[in-house]
Amino acid sequence: MASTGGSSASSVRKRRVDGRKTEAECADSGGEHGADSSDDTEKGKRRQPLQTGTYWLTRVVLLRSVAFIYFVAFSVAYNQNKQLIGEHGLMPCKKYLDSVKRYVGGKIGIAALAYTPSILWLLDWSDMDANLDAIALGGMALSALVLVTGMANMVIMVTLWVLYHSLVNVGQLWYSFGWESQLLETGFLAIFLCPVWTLSQIPRRCPPSLICIWTFRWLIVRIMLGAGLIKIRGDKCWRDLTCMDYHYETQPVPNPMSYYMHHSPWWFHRFETLSNHLIELIFPFFTFLGRRMCMVNGAFQILFQVVLIVSGNLSFLNWLTIVPSLACFDDACLGFLFHSRGGAKKAVLEIQNEDAAGRTPTPTKGMWIRRVMNIALGVLIGCLSVPVVMNLFSSRQVMNTSFDPLRIVNTYGAFGSITKERTEVIFQGTLSRDPKDPEALWEEYQFLCKPGDLYRRPCLISPYHYRLDWLMWFAAFQTYEQSEWVIHIAGRLLSNDSTVLSLLDHNPFQGRETPRWVRGEHFRYKFSPPGSSSAAQGKWWLRKRIGAYFPPLDLEGLRGYFQSRNWPHPHIQPKRS
Repeated sequence: MASTGGSSASSVRKRRVDGRKTEAECADSGGEHGADSSDDTEKGKRRQPLQTGTYWLTRVVLLRSVAFIYFVAFSVAYNQNKQLIGEHGLMPCKKYLDSVKRYVGGKIGIAALAYTPSILWLLDWSDMDANLDAIALGGMALSALVLVTGMANMVIMVTLWVLYHSLVNVGQLWYSFGWESQLLETGFLAIFLCPVWTLSQIPRRCPPSLICIWTFRWLIVRIMLGAGLIKIRGDKCWRDLTCMDYHYETQPVPNPMSYYMHHSPWWFHRFETLSNHLIELIFPFFTFLGRRMCMVNGAFQILFQVVLIVSGNLSFLNWLTIVPSLACFDDACLGFLFHSRGGAKKAVLEIQNEDAAGRTPTPTKGMWIRRVMNIALGVLIGCLSVPVVMNLFSSRQVMNTSFDPLRIVNTYGAFGSITKERTEVIFQGTLSRDPKDPEALWEEYQFLCKPGDLYRRPCLISPYHYRLDWLMWFAAFQTYEQSEWVIHIAGRLLSNDSTVLSLLDHNPFQGRETPRWVRGEHFRYKFSPPGSSSAAQGKWWLRKRIGAYFPPLDLEGLRGYFQSRNWPHPHIQPKRS
């Protein structure tokens, strides 16, 4: 009496009714046959396939994925915000908020909130480090709840969005990356996946909106087209298919796999570049060609992001880009991610059976309001997409830009130009009284992840992110006049500042005197060739000195420089053993 996977919905419903009748009759007589029939019926339910065109399980997967990215982002914030934008950070957010306050007329009101949306305006500034930690910890706790349970409501998702907005808008240079806006846009869309109050994986009276699913699909289309078009319009190497000859070696923070990918055959690099163009410029249009082609696009986008994750440390960018790609799949496609006896999958099967039988719940007032909200979301995203689409078609396309203060719909792009050589700024300190003494011993500081020590294996940290290491990559192909914060770091190192030293991996003066002088040296780095004598010695990198990045500096010589920029002059701190 068990139903098979190919049975029609009506047949399954009929047999369920018959099974219940038989079970009731046999319960009265105490027969054994009824128990067997019940077991067979339950097996049939478990084997019944999910129908296409619904997105209950897709919603669970999307919410958990967004929560994972939020958790990583807030973890980065908790571990690094105090050093970067805290009370004694390199760019204190309190000082930034004061400058905004003066700019808008000296009052904390609508103008200040509109210019820099952040709940920090409403908090006590006497202990800004505590405020930053509270925001980060609150975000970690809420995102962990959604990640573990797969349940969320609009209140939780709005709170996560507001908390992260509050950090990004005061993060200044340290939060200037494109993935910050991408997370805020993704998080905003995730709000409309959820019921207002109910906490349930499968809230029966709040079905996933097809409009909301399409806003996620529209996001992945824009991300890919933006990235693809900026490449074609940008560096010539994308057009002659040679960019991948350089990318793995010169990307911001390579990982161990980058070394091996860089030394792949030339034809493989051409294949990679051509595949990149196909996935970013052609495949996104598959989204609009029906269910199967939409899934093809989703699968290729996820595979593409996995390859990027494996081959480099690009923060949580690629992990985040996987999220909207998941909206290309419906319940029938994602059912394998859920246990066959699990509550979510079973609940979706029951809902699909009820809908097929015409037993859909009568829409309540709340459900009608929700439908209006979904339509409003579609209209909002459509209107805000107009300048974004115009930017895509523009010959002066800009990437990673927001056209609205809340960053609801943004432009995206990555690696429009590729650096052909890798340069690094290496901080060095000495105890010598005379920095020009040829006998002076200059000792090197090591960052947590960026290349420095030739023998150190490239790190593997994605989706985590060291913000200072990334900014040092940008500084290396600029000058210290363009990146004045580099001199700020040098001053902090001269004073043995524990705040900045906590962002580094190795302090050569640990437990010793503070250095009398600090300088920045500019080097050109290359991966060591496999099988070479350098590789046999354990060197991952080879380097050649370009020249001085900034001259030797001491605390007294920096006094005027710090005063002119209203930076507190560093004071030598006690030795740390």
